[in-house]
Amino acid sequence: MAEEVLLFGLWGSPFSRRVEMALKLKGIQYKYFEEELTNKSPSLLKYNPIHKKIPVLVHNGKPIAESQVILEYIDETWEGHPIFPKDPYERANARFWAKFIDEKCLSGIHDALWGEEKQHENAVKEACELLKHLENEIGEKKYFGGEAIGFVDIVANIIGFWLRIFEETSGTKLLTREEFPKLNNWADVFVSSSGIKENLPPRDKLIAYLRSRFGPRTDASK
Repeated sequence: MAEEVLLFGLWGSPFSRRVEMALKLKGIQYKYFEEELTNKSPSLLKYNPIHKKIPVLVHNGKPIAESQVILEYIDETWEGHPIFPKDPYERANARFWAKFIDEKCLSGIHDALWGEEKQHENAVKEACELLKHLENEIGEKKYFGGEAIGFVDIVANIIGFWLRIFEETSGTKLLTREEFPKLNNWADVFVSSSGIKENLPPRDKLIAYLRSRFGPRTDASK
């Protein structure tokens, strides 16, 4: 019996693209379904009735939701390119940094780029402090996962690719090469890697989409 792997996602979502990256790195064949956030399909609501969000992976009729959970499921289910390290401590450390990115960095970046103008300066400072932790963590490594793309790299796609587009859209720069040379070097290598570059959304299309949704930062004092 052939395996059935379905993915419900959104073309411009870094969370959806995480799952596609993992599937491609593993060499898994899947069928993709594009969702509309304003007109969610009955299938999406059926497979993820609690959060009603993408991405959702359906493996032989069994749904798995939440991108980090899906990545772990993919790594435990299929052989091929390892996403998690084998060492228990390194696995725990990878989970820590992935959680740090989603729970701390993303909200900090959002506040710095699109938050209230009166809090802008402090928000930028706080976002840069968060990014500094990632700068220190990547250090001299090629990837967060060492010599091969791993769990933290895939989760950090929002910093490696999306953040630069967020900066261009909002008009605020966070990830400067002067302050974050190692993180920028990692981003350059990551987005040009096989299995990653072909799973990134078209840059121009994403910029247009984000401008229509958020627009540039406006300074109320001017």
